[in-house]
Amino acid sequence: MAEVPIPKISEIATGVRDMLPIALAAATYGVAFGLLASQSGFSMVQSLSMSAFVFGGSAQLIALDQLMTGAGVAAAVLAGAALNMRILLITASMRGALINRPRWQIATGVYLATDASIALMQAAKTRGALASYWYLFGGGAFLLLVWIFATCAGALLSKGISNPASIGMDFAIIAVFVALLPGLWRGRSDLLPWGVAACSVVTFALMFPSYASWGLIVGAVLGALTAGVTHGD
Repeated sequence: MAEVPIPKISEIATGVRDMLPIALAAATYGVAFGLLASQSGFSMVQSLSMSAFVFGGSAQLIALDQLMTGAGVAAAVLAGAALNMRILLITASMRGALINRPRWQIATGVYLATDASIALMQAAKTRGALASYWYLFGGGAFLLLVWIFATCAGALLSKGISNPASIGMDFAIIAVFVALLPGLWRGRSDLLPWGVAACSVVTFALMFPSYASWGLIVGAVLGALTAGVTHGD
């Protein structure tokens, strides 16, 4: 008896369902970004545009930091792009879901690729589930919508909060990222690239304390390069 294929809508719905816990955590991250961006002088349109087109929490924050320190637009774009080099590895690990797809679907899949996407896919593989294209699309699209709405909420909240740090919103960004780490861990093969990234950040911060934020970029680049060399998948 031939196996009945799963309808795409079911795969999308499953992706949305499985992304829900991560999306709720990322919403806190998004609210924090919207609040901090608004406090830094961004308009609502600018904050929402950045979340919609960049769609990268850490990259958005590092770019925002560069803009607020007067480094200029070019430096902000360079910083965000360098930090997001890890996305190249994420899309490489998603090639099984993207292969033989139309170009528009590949472009959409790459656009929706985030740390949360790879965490979702790893969790699905651990359960023995099929991480199909539409499954990843459902989860990624849902996360994007949550991220944009959370940014909007943060920007609106900024009008009533004069100091985000006073209620721990700055720490919320770190907390959410740390919460995502277990889902990104793939085993001992990650020890070297993670170690290289961590050591690079710490070393840079100690050597150049006035430019500590650039240490994140250096760590991301060196960690991504190390992973690219050592990982065959």
